[in-house]
Amino acid sequence: MYWKTVQGTLFIDDLNAFLQKLNDFADEYDVTIQAMDAGKIAGTAHIELAIKKAIRAFESGSNVARDLGVEILRYASGKRQIVEAFSMGMKEGDISVVFLVLGEKNKVDAVLPALDSMVSRIEVIDYSAQKEEAVRGHFRIGYAETDAIGVSRIPDIVMERVSLVDILK
Repeated sequence: MYWKTVQGTLFIDDLNAFLQKLNDFADEYDVTIQAMDAGKIAGTAHIELAIKKAIRAFESGSNVARDLGVEILRYASGKRQIVEAFSMGMKEGDISVVFLVLGEKNKVDAVLPALDSMVSRIEVIDYSAQKEEAVRGHFRIGYAETDAIGVSRIPDIVMERVSLVDILK
């Protein structure tokens, strides 16, 4: 499946209206759009693994969510429960965002300008020290864990959490 990202920062004053706008774009262009809090993303590999696992879950019939975007969010968040996965979604106020857009290439490419116009484009996917506390908190990464293997391995720990979503109860 073809996918692209749009990343940057934006201000959300009405979360419901914002989410409805994304749903309208998804319907109009016949694509899947999932918005995620970039402050909890540990790099491109994190997103790629979540997409791969969500698609595989749909193909095998083991998906928990009915919507591919929500299934991707569930894996990206490292949470088994959909309701917990939404903690990695959007919220009102200033936020760094990654929009994942999946579908047929021409349809994905067609919606990108509309999403692009919603954000101030800056690179926000890559893991950085500024994300450390948010990522630690979201993925429950303790100091004992990073003391043992090093703070630089936090993205690897996140990947492990994503990989274990289906195994851990």
